[in-house]
Amino acid sequence: MKGIKLFFFNFKTITISMFCFSLFSSCAGQVEKNELPLKIRPEQFKIHEDSISMKAENLPEYKISPHDKESQGYQISGVVRTVFQDSKGNFWFGTQDGLCRKDKIGVVYFSIKDLNGNGITVHVILEDKAGNIWIGYNNGIAKYDGEFFTNYYVKDIQAIGALWSMIMDTKGTLWIGTTQGVFTFDGQVFTSFEIPEGKVNPNIGVSTSKMIHSIIEDSKGNMWFATNGGAYMFDGKTLINISAKDKLLSNFVNQIIEISNGNYLVSTANGLFRYDGNSFYNLTEKLLGKNEGVGYIFEDISGTIWFTANKRDIYSYNSETFQKIQIKEGEFSPLPFQIYQDQQNRLWFVGFKGAYRLENNAFVNVTRFGPW
Repeated sequence: MKGIKLFFFNFKTITISMFCFSLFSSCAGQVEKNELPLKIRPEQFKIHEDSISMKAENLPEYKISPHDKESQGYQISGVVRTVFQDSKGNFWFGTQDGLCRKDKIGVVYFSIKDLNGNGITVHVILEDKAGNIWIGYNNGIAKYDGEFFTNYYVKDIQAIGALWSMIMDTKGTLWIGTTQGVFTFDGQVFTSFEIPEGKVNPNIGVSTSKMIHSIIEDSKGNMWFATNGGAYMFDGKTLINISAKDKLLSNFVNQIIEISNGNYLVSTANGLFRYDGNSFYNLTEKLLGKNEGVGYIFEDISGTIWFTANKRDIYSYNSETFQKIQIKEGEFSPLPFQIYQDQQNRLWFVGFKGAYRLENNAFVNVTRFGPW
């Protein structure tokens, strides 16, 4: 493997103000709501913007040739955190070892380093309206504009924590979930958006009291946050903490999605819940029991819900019945971090042991050589 030396230039230093909220007492009713008005907190951080001096196309760490027979059967990575297909049809993979792209020519691994010169773990990949690709990695953010990568990061990484989730809202603002809370980034400034602390989940490997597992924007423009202190919704003015009155809804919330009928699904350490705007209903209690956690959830184009449970099991749900995806003896069952549907409506399951597609009720392992 040929090493590539990267060059960085410091462009500017930006000073930012941070914001926080004071917590009111909870309200009674079917759903407890804590409304949190905005207050200014006089804390500041400095962020840095560095641009790689060479075109991105000249920066691959290595390329995979279909004529390299020694590499036949190699996984895209031993751990694939995320997969994304851009508007040009290219596939991007965020892995434990960095960033990978599959285009018409082949597979390319880009050598992107963090501020200390170390390799990165990519958790999120998305595309903005201008066609820029944004990469959220453990210690920062990178933007690919079709030619160059630009890195954005805070030197005091302990202040903002490790990036865990990221989305871009309809206004073009990035919302970043980290092990130390929520931050927004408008392309120039990082700003803290404080959410009250929860608790450390002792049953998972990476957990903090400020952990933000996922963030979404719903069809009404509200922001939703899955945290270790419950499910939060922000309508642009007020932050609301939503939790089940009977306490069946665990405060360890893994993910929130809005589904096609306008309801929300919330995956927690106590199962998968449906939220209709007023109350919660445990969808998986009869299937899994009361205390079995549900991880990733996804709704496909047909309205079928897919989710992971028991750490490895994969289920589908069509609003009436559940179906467990059965693995034939001797076949590998992926442990997915993400479930994704591409532009060809194929379902991907990426995680430990690489990338897989579900085809004809069987998992097909997609390696560096496909099948694509």
